[in-house]
Amino acid sequence: MNKKKMIRLTALVGVATATGVVAEANQAHAATTTTTETTNQTTNASVESTQAAVDAAQSTFDTAQTSVDSAQANVTSASNNVTSASAALSSAIANKEAATSENIASATSAVSSQAVVVASASQAVSEQAGVVSAAASVQASAQAEATSASASLSSSSANVASATSALSAAEAALTSDQSTAANNLSAAESAASSASAAVSSDQAAVNNAQAAVASAQAIVDAVAEVQSSDVINMLVAYITALKNYLANPSSANAAALQEVAKGADYVKELQQKFKSDASLDVVVDPSDPTVQEALSVYAVNLINHLRNQYGLTTAFGASANANVAAIDFVKKYYDDEDWNIFGTTGSDGKGHNKNGLDAYADQLNTSIAEDAGSGLTTWVNGKATMATTTLHNLLYAVYSDIATMLFDDGGTNNWSHAQSIFEDGTILGTDGFNNVYLGVAFDKYGYAHYELYNATEGNHLGNNAYSLDVQTAAQALLTNAQASLASAKASLQRMTTNLMVAKAAVVAAQNQLAALENSSANDLVAVTKARTQLASAETSYQTALATYKQKEEALKKAGDNLAAAQASLEAAQATLATAKAKLAELEETVANLTNADQLLAAAQAAYEQAVANLTTATGNLGAAQVDLAKAESQLALAEDTAEQAKVRAAIAAQVDQQLNGSTANDRQSAGQDATSLKTNGRALTATVATASAAKQKQGANQGRLPQTGNDDQEASTMALVGLGMLGLTTGLYGYKKKITE
Repeated sequence: MNKKKMIRLTALVGVATATGVVAEANQAHAATTTTTETTNQTTNASVESTQAAVDAAQSTFDTAQTSVDSAQANVTSASNNVTSASAALSSAIANKEAATSENIASATSAVSSQAVVVASASQAVSEQAGVVSAAASVQASAQAEATSASASLSSSSANVASATSALSAAEAALTSDQSTAANNLSAAESAASSASAAVSSDQAAVNNAQAAVASAQAIVDAVAEVQSSDVINMLVAYITALKNYLANPSSANAAALQEVAKGADYVKELQQKFKSDASLDVVVDPSDPTVQEALSVYAVNLINHLRNQYGLTTAFGASANANVAAIDFVKKYYDDEDWNIFGTTGSDGKGHNKNGLDAYADQLNTSIAEDAGSGLTTWVNGKATMATTTLHNLLYAVYSDIATMLFDDGGTNNWSHAQSIFEDGTILGTDGFNNVYLGVAFDKYGYAHYELYNATEGNHLGNNAYSLDVQTAAQALLTNAQASLASAKASLQRMTTNLMVAKAAVVAAQNQLAALENSSANDLVAVTKARTQLASAETSYQTALATYKQKEEALKKAGDNLAAAQASLEAAQATLATAKAKLAELEETVANLTNADQLLAAAQAAYEQAVANLTTATGNLGAAQVDLAKAESQLALAEDTAEQAKVRAAIAAQVDQQLNGSTANDRQSAGQDATSLKTNGRALTATVATASAAKQKQGANQGRLPQTGNDDQEASTMALVGLGMLGLTTGLYGYKKKITE
């Protein structure tokens, strides 16, 4: 509900009112026949009477407020109706303007045309409904046949299950003992087969271990001797000429170096110094870690011997990590990419895979240099294959490659291989080779790759370094191979014993099965019969299954046809509904144009009525607001009267209390000087006569005031009346009243 607030500032109580209260008090004091109870009853009755008037005025005000709210709602509604009627009138005017004979004829023609469309659409719906009905009939028939086929399939399946169960029971009876015996035999034969396989495997392991021992022994017997004898000693003149050339690669220094080196003839002379030992003709895998260790140590010792002759004190190193990196690099950038460095003739190859070197250097975060040699293609007996190569082939390939690197390769290489061997801290003009470790690997074409890495703490290429004492490394290889052989022989012995036990179990199982072969003739007949019945049941099941699938397919097709027909029906119905809606719209247009005069008159009348209703509602609202203002004024007056009655009653009660129960001290206290009181910012000062002033006027007043008490009591009583009047004035000033609903 709307809240209304009425604020009112009351006037100060008039002098006449205050005087009347004092007179009443004096009369109550002077007239001994009038009791204080009578005075209180009179003032209380006045309070109740004025409060009843307030309640009645409040009720009248609430009723008036309700009337105003209702009238306001009516005005709002009437205003909305005027707006709506105005819009309808505008539409009717536009319709009247459009209601020409030509427009009416055109709209009527459109209705006729649309009626034809509706009739056609209705016919299409009827026809499609027939199609749906026929499709539903076919679908129902297909459903019945599919249900029957499903029942037949279930029955056939049950027959198969029953026949299978009967066969299982017959076979269980036939094979209860035989099955156990056969399983025992099968398990025994399986165990014997596994034991035999284990023996064969262990025998192969022993053979491999013996071959490994033989290979390790060959290395122990021959590598150290080869390492000590297969050294390359350079002439002093060659060393001097090479130093001059590397310091200044002029044509004159190149010719002098070529003259001292003697070219290819000297290479052949060095190659012929390789010690060929039959003990080295052991087939090995070039990527085997032990072979890798032997090759890299062999190559590093050859190079360090040359560097020592050259006058260098820094030596190359060999490590397992460098070898692993070399194998990984060659596989990734030569084998996997089919990169043939020399080709088939030595002159049609791709050369070094420089992109691969750059990528691998980035991967390891280090500097890499690569020397490559013809490897297994250069040894004296012809090209070797990776599958049949021997330790002799590999060692000779390394020896021959390093010997060849000491001389001019021809072409663009010139003396670059020799330069890579004899430089210190740099290789081929590239810095960053302060701690060189060599890795050796062979690609799938048989060519040898010598990867020179600069090892750091970060790339760990120097970790797991090999001892360059080949005798110690070879002896460790032999010790490991011998330990592996001993373990393989022990395992072979265990597997041989297991095989003997397994063969005995096979014989026992065979004897048990033979003893049971003649005890199951009747069970065999039952099994044969059960198998025949199962075959028949399975045939029936397959027939029923084929029929079921056929009927299910027919049902699916009928369902699809029904769904398609229903979709077509729904489309036809939607088309009909659209056509009908269009027809209704056109008919409404014709009706509006035909009845334009009547519609306009009705709209004009409705608009005028709405305006009249708004005028009436506005007048009613004004009258209700006038009534509300009157009720508000009457309520304020009633509240003022009630408040004054309450104050009058309060003063009477104080006077009565003072007359009946005050002491001499109370009367003296009541005669003090007037005080200044403030209410809502306005000072009200009242002066009350003191006790001494009252005594001075006693003679003048004795003739008209009753002598019912002493002088002090009279002064105190008047003081109390004065203070009560001040309290009344202070309490009323600024009084506010709120009326809400």
